[in-house]
Amino acid sequence: MTQQDIARMTGVSQATVSLVLNGRSDADVRIAPETRERVLDAIRTTGYVADPIARRLAAQHNRIIGVFTYEPVFPAELGNFYHPFLVGIEECAERIGCDLLLVTSAPVVDGRRRMFHENNRLRLADGCVLLGQWLDPADLARLMDDGLPFVSVGRRDDAGGPVPYVGADYPAATAEQVRRAAGLGHRRIAYVGHGTGPESHADRLRGFTEAAAGAGVDGRHLPIAGRSLDEVLDQLVGERLTCVFAEEFADGVALAERAAVRGLRVPDDLSLVALGDPTRPATTDLAVTGFRIPRREMGVQAVEVLSALLEGVPTVTQRLLTCEPVDGTTLAAAR
Repeated sequence: MTQQDIARMTGVSQATVSLVLNGRSDADVRIAPETRERVLDAIRTTGYVADPIARRLAAQHNRIIGVFTYEPVFPAELGNFYHPFLVGIEECAERIGCDLLLVTSAPVVDGRRRMFHENNRLRLADGCVLLGQWLDPADLARLMDDGLPFVSVGRRDDAGGPVPYVGADYPAATAEQVRRAAGLGHRRIAYVGHGTGPESHADRLRGFTEAAAGAGVDGRHLPIAGRSLDEVLDQLVGERLTCVFAEEFADGVALAERAAVRGLRVPDDLSLVALGDPTRPATTDLAVTGFRIPRREMGVQAVEVLSALLEGVPTVTQRLLTCEPVDGTTLAAAR
């Protein structure tokens, strides 16, 4: 079924059918209400669906937003780290009348999906939302060179130009927790984590380091790459560090469990602050102090920014959202 078929059925021109389909009126052609209804009735009766490729050629977009992820985002647990991001993306896409295309056909090399390959389908979408802890800078640079509109969920460094993103303000959220610990008398504190690699890790460490210096606190970075958590705990105890800032929630929980085996109590002997939500399963009875990442809202605003880029509407294309502090019970006054 084509627009020409609809036009023949209703005794109107194809141009009139096109105007009705797009909900527009032509300045030189007035479409009578009964004519419009006759065309709409034929569309409903036949089940006609406009060819998305043809509509894209005419309107320069087909209302499809791609979602590309480097990591799997649909595990069995609904409490998974990526779930709120996807909820926000879907919510906003539905609100603005767009469909989502989850790009899953990309080949996996060294455990990660490759964005660009011979059967790349990104161009089926008008633009793309990128989701993942780590994004390949070379891919970002190529996206910018190719001119495909995209927005990253999470702050990204420049890649041949400013990268559009909606991220969490990790430096401010981490700094707030450091100042809180300093106010409770902690003078020797530790950042446990990589502190490098993804921008989110580097941002947390930067917030920790700057806030510790500003509060006159001895802040140590204890990298975990190539080390066991028992080795990290040995260093914590040996250097008499009283508060741990865990880059990854699960690592903080594991440290607390190892500390308990050694007779160290959290928070009486060792305070713990988690710098965000769990990115991998972590079960604990502790009410861990820290902050929550505005994941759902990041997904919503990423689609809003992408929509503005597609429509040519002025907007702020680099946004950092405030994280929500979590009081918890694992940060106490230093002894």
